[in-house]
Amino acid sequence: MPKSKVRPKCKAASASRSASKPVVIVAGVAVAAALLGLVSYTATKPSSGGSAGSSSAAEVSADPSAGVYPELEAYARRDASDKLALGRADAPVVLIEYADFKCGYCGKFARDTEPELVKRYVDNGTLRIEWRNFPIFGEESEAAARASWAAGQQGRFWEFHRAAYAEGAKEKGFGKDRLAALAEEAGVADLARFTRDADSEAARAAVSKDQEQAYSLGATSTPSFLINGRPIAGAQPMEAFTQAIDAAAKTAKTAKPTKSAQPGQPEKTGPSEKTGPSASGGPR
Repeated sequence: MPKSKVRPKCKAASASRSASKPVVIVAGVAVAAALLGLVSYTATKPSSGGSAGSSSAAEVSADPSAGVYPELEAYARRDASDKLALGRADAPVVLIEYADFKCGYCGKFARDTEPELVKRYVDNGTLRIEWRNFPIFGEESEAAARASWAAGQQGRFWEFHRAAYAEGAKEKGFGKDRLAALAEEAGVADLARFTRDADSEAARAAVSKDQEQAYSLGATSTPSFLINGRPIAGAQPMEAFTQAIDAAAKTAKTAKPTKSAQPGQPEKTGPSEKTGPSASGGPR
């Protein structure tokens, strides 16, 4: 039987908070609540005998519904006013990302994988990416999460995201002055407002809401993802994401077939509306 590959992830002792702070989960989600934790272990556990096979928890079955939990699809907010999201609110596929700015593997995903997903799927309206702050590395993680939210209040979340995940950025830390410098680099116009917003109760509440959602799903490490109800844990290779997105898009298309064209009229194949996340300052 093939062994699971070791998949990189960031894990901190503080992530065990989920065990000490009960989270109420709605009926139906309880069955899948520990799924991200299970997938995280299965996808990252060391292989015995020092060898690794070709299988991993993130592999996508030929059946596009395999490994998908409809209860988890409800965690997509699809809020058009969400400043920490990228892409159309009505996109057929939503990728929810739970991440920490101090996580090196989150940075790897942000630099190596996310920009390609934007070009391939967000730009053509197939995919929406919704960010969730999931700080698990202590005070600096919390501060960076609040700062990212504050940058978002001025429409510069994704620029801040790119600056904070640049190669070598996390090694410089996320102290107060450093966060202000990142905000300036991201093009945040009003730095005084940024500082106030980052230290506000609204920022703390927003970060806490995202964090508790991750804990309620059983996530214990970063990055963790949901793609239309399919959990993926760790810095998986590009193929894991493209397969999951393609499968989700196929399922969505099957569930919502286009109306047949009237006699003598060309058949409609989909929306012609152009949606360019580059205008939203998405990851590049």
